[in-house]
Amino acid sequence: MKKSLIILACLLLATGMLFAGGNQEQAAATGSEGAAFHIGVVTGTVSQSEDDLRGAERLIEEYGAVADGGMIQHITYPDNFMQEMETTITQIVGLADDPLMKAIVVNQAIPGTTEAFRRVKEKRSDILLIAGEAHEDPLVIESAADLAVNNDFVARGYLIIHTAKEMGAKTFVHISFPRHMSYETLARRRAIMEVACNDLGLKFVFETAPDPTSDVGVAGAQQFILEKVPAWVDKYGEDTAFFCTNDAHTEPLLKQLIEYGGSFVEADLPSPLMGYPGALGIDLSAEQGDFPAILKKVEQTIVEKGGTGRFGTWAYSYGYTTTAGLGELAKRVIEGNAKLTSLPDLMSAYNKYTPDAQWNGSFYTDANTGVRAKNHVLIYQDTYVMGRGYMHTTDIKVPEKYFTVK
Repeated sequence: MKKSLIILACLLLATGMLFAGGNQEQAAATGSEGAAFHIGVVTGTVSQSEDDLRGAERLIEEYGAVADGGMIQHITYPDNFMQEMETTITQIVGLADDPLMKAIVVNQAIPGTTEAFRRVKEKRSDILLIAGEAHEDPLVIESAADLAVNNDFVARGYLIIHTAKEMGAKTFVHISFPRHMSYETLARRRAIMEVACNDLGLKFVFETAPDPTSDVGVAGAQQFILEKVPAWVDKYGEDTAFFCTNDAHTEPLLKQLIEYGGSFVEADLPSPLMGYPGALGIDLSAEQGDFPAILKKVEQTIVEKGGTGRFGTWAYSYGYTTTAGLGELAKRVIEGNAKLTSLPDLMSAYNKYTPDAQWNGSFYTDANTGVRAKNHVLIYQDTYVMGRGYMHTTDIKVPEKYFTVK
């Protein structure tokens, strides 16, 4: 009996040492005996915002997941986040329960993020709170976030129209729905687009489509676009550029424009992965994470289908870069190698994931007061048109009048 117990004890000891060794090897893979601090990353799901999620996966690939002794704790919010706002808030606030949590990055910072950030600050004032592509009004998110970053809805409101004209468009169709038009950022961009169309000689048209977060869901919203685009192209002509404010609308819009005519400057949140793979029916799994290779394959397919000069994007995904870039910036700030609200430090973190791409940007200025925010940055990347190349939009000076349009 004693001999059996001794043998059993030895086996348990050996097993414990084996698992300890495995954990040490796992820790070694993440650079130490476990990360010194954690960064929470919150994104949408694959169905709503795949690029944002892939950026989180890139961070995990580099710095490891918390569950494996790494640095990154990634969670996703519900697809119907407008109906489940409290769930989203609870998820974000829950990250603050981790004593090693030092920063939380939310991309996209959907409605409810401000309230979540306020609750986090009440629990843990030491946690850095960063909002990527904030949906809430600028003054609202600025009140709670240590840093907010949006695509430059002011400059792009003019530049997208400028580029559409260079691509030969005579009409510009803006597709959206009431929820998005209630956002100050998106409504202001629409207003700028309309003024730019008037100034540059294009006809501006607004079309309404179903909200994918409504009862019809993503499938219903996409079916609406599939059915409507042929009629829109017939009504407005093939020399019409189309734009939609929602990611889920992008794929069916591209699919039908390739088939029926019309042009597309770039997505609301541009990426060669935004809508193009599904619309073109191409498999990019072999090119995953390699944006130059992804762009090359998308461009080749577009050209083969007769779309030369009609379809544009950013060479590197905005959603992917924002998640990864803001996570990288948070890491550098925590380690003392960057300042959170330094524009050069932000651009440096973004450039890590977008070699050779040109960026431009500035701190947000409120159109009503003229006050420039200290914690809110607007950025944009040069537009790339398939079969034509870069349009050098980052070199174009946006007329001052557009910065006061509201």
